[in-house]
Amino acid sequence: VQLQASGGGLVQAGGSLRLSCAASGRTVSSYALGWFRQSPGKEREFVAASTWDGGKTYYADSAKGRFTISRDNGKNTVYLQMNSLKPEDTAVYYCAAARPPISSYYYPPFYDSWGQGTQLTVSS
Repeated sequence: VQLQASGGGLVQAGGSLRLSCAASGRTVSSYALGWFRQSPGKEREFVAASTWDGGKTYYADSAKGRFTISRDNGKNTVYLQMNSLKPEDTAVYYCAAARPPISSYYYPPFYDSWGQGTQLTVSS
């Protein structure tokens, strides 16, 4: 599976942005899909994840109430809608896919495929 993330950019604090991640190579309709982020000098951290059908979603505490993960299996795409952005959200955002069965949604090693990352910068 190849993943291509897009939609990053420069946003003012309080603004919104939607990231997209398109999968190719095979359908990911049975895969868990997630978003992670990484800032300079920090480890990659979990942001949000979705079960294969979008029936359950999981969020980091920092994302709860502000970010929404969604997926369109017909388009082989996962999205991350980000609202009320803060400067501390500045990072490179990565999408990831995990073949079933997934052992944990929260940790990078449990994901099999990664996108190249898209930069989000939130200015104060």
